[in-house]
Amino acid sequence: ADNLSEALKKLKITSTDSTADSLEGCLDCLLQALAQNNMETSEKIQKSGVLQVFASLLTPQSSCTAKVANIIAEVARNEFMRNPCVDAGLIPPLVHLLNCKDQEVLLQTGRALGNICYDSHEGRNAVDHAGGAHIVVDHLRSLCSKTDPASEKLLTVFCGMLMNYSNENDTLQSQLINMGVIPTLVKLLGIHCQNAALTEMCLVAFGNLAELESSKEQFAYTNIAEELVKLFKKQIEHDKKEMIFEVLAPLAENDVIKLQLVEAGLVECLLEIVQKTVDSDKEDDIAELKTASDLMVLLLLGDESMQKLFEGGKGSVFQRVLSWIPSNSHQLQLAGALAIANFARNDGNCIHMVDNGIVQKLMDLLDRHVEDGNVTVQHAALSALRNLAIPVVNKAKMLSAGVAEAVLKFLRSEMPPVQFKLLGTLRMLIDAQAEAAEQLGKNVKLVERLVEWCEAKDHAGVMGESNRLLSALIRHSKSKDVIRTIVQSGGIKHLVTMATSEHVIMQNEALVALALIAALELVTAEKDLENAQLVQILHRLLSDDRSAPEIKYNSMVLICALIGSEPLQKEVQSMAFLEVISKLRSHENKTVAQQASLTEQRLAVES
Repeated sequence: ADNLSEALKKLKITSTDSTADSLEGCLDCLLQALAQNNMETSEKIQKSGVLQVFASLLTPQSSCTAKVANIIAEVARNEFMRNPCVDAGLIPPLVHLLNCKDQEVLLQTGRALGNICYDSHEGRNAVDHAGGAHIVVDHLRSLCSKTDPASEKLLTVFCGMLMNYSNENDTLQSQLINMGVIPTLVKLLGIHCQNAALTEMCLVAFGNLAELESSKEQFAYTNIAEELVKLFKKQIEHDKKEMIFEVLAPLAENDVIKLQLVEAGLVECLLEIVQKTVDSDKEDDIAELKTASDLMVLLLLGDESMQKLFEGGKGSVFQRVLSWIPSNSHQLQLAGALAIANFARNDGNCIHMVDNGIVQKLMDLLDRHVEDGNVTVQHAALSALRNLAIPVVNKAKMLSAGVAEAVLKFLRSEMPPVQFKLLGTLRMLIDAQAEAAEQLGKNVKLVERLVEWCEAKDHAGVMGESNRLLSALIRHSKSKDVIRTIVQSGGIKHLVTMATSEHVIMQNEALVALALIAALELVTAEKDLENAQLVQILHRLLSDDRSAPEIKYNSMVLICALIGSEPLQKEVQSMAFLEVISKLRSHENKTVAQQASLTEQRLAVES
């Protein structure tokens, strides 16, 4: 301790005119003390005011420069020392040293800047202001192809410095991307893949940058996919695989890179991991299984990569993924169902899968999760069934396979994501399927649950889908029994509210359903329509210039049907509809204009 105090005093007094030798001794003493107790020594250095002295010692000509930079790198390992280093004016001379040729000076300077930037807003700003990043990126470019140990060490330090400089800072990450750092880092990874420390730094830097959208476009122009897959195949340790996964996941969000990863053979690696880890209960294996199967699902989100792996339904990858569905692992069941949902993104694939028995596999899976089931698996299996039900030719096949009954088992679910998918699946299934729509529409339990969910204010998705299914049951069945069931369950007011939705498609569906109610069961629904103020709402829709042409048209059709009811007709007469409708006779849309003339005649006759 005495030696340290002595050295600090001496440094303060003699820094300006001392000989190199006496300085060297003081600096060695500081380095020794830092090695023994970094924190305590750093505090003493700060209190002594020596940091300001260091700024004048950081000159390219001095033989002590590397040691001074090393001391700064050591003290900056402490969070409390980073701002004092910036305040002491050390950043500009350190950045200036990045231009010198001496490798030891460059190495210690890179360390010092990297440590000052670590989690320090002030440090990063100062380095940015002094233009440090640009010089370091240039160094990376010029050193990139050198494989001697000293150059690789320097490359590792510079990568680390850029990583600390830009970590979790979008502005600085964008700056590095605009400087063209990505192709250089990818090249580095390819050339130095044998050097574990440098490879690791590259991966962390990629992980940093890959979150930004602009980076993905740049990555897509490199051979990153090939390099990462090549590196991945060599890894044995869990931690190293995890590191690569952390880069792959954000990159795989880009469709071009998805395809590149598929072509580079990533899928085979992922399937192999699944096979190796599926029966293991080791924590690392469970984590790897999850990451690999999740990534697999992500690759299938790209249209081209998905189609490439589907291979007309004959692909080995598609077959392997199918085998995940009956698995005992919830993670694989989930990934299998999500993968099917992703494969089911065009009619051709959906038709092929339904013809090849996928529906039964998904229903069996759902069956395993009815009682206290896994919500994510339920959600995924329902998503897959919903997508499969989109092509017209699949609907009847899926209905006769018992999909509606399988889905209805989840009516009791209190989980909004499951409710949402259940509703969507049923709505897809009954589209233009009169018999099925009638059967479901007469199911009192279902209709009552729909009416309940129509009031799920906290879950707009569930509320919207419930309304749409109520309307669909009427529109596709055109059945009096269905309408009566919905009236008795209190569903009418929801259909009237749906007519005021901000979505034109939902407004339209509601108006068509209400017109069918008025045409088929007006007497039964009369009271509810009156209480829900349907006539006032129609007046508002017709008066509003923003209403779409089809909304105006269907509102007029509905008015014509409603005047068959005495109380509703009185309301229509009391609200000066003729005035609004006569204006619509000159509407730019011919169909609207024609309907306006017809409606005007009907109203004139009735009055």
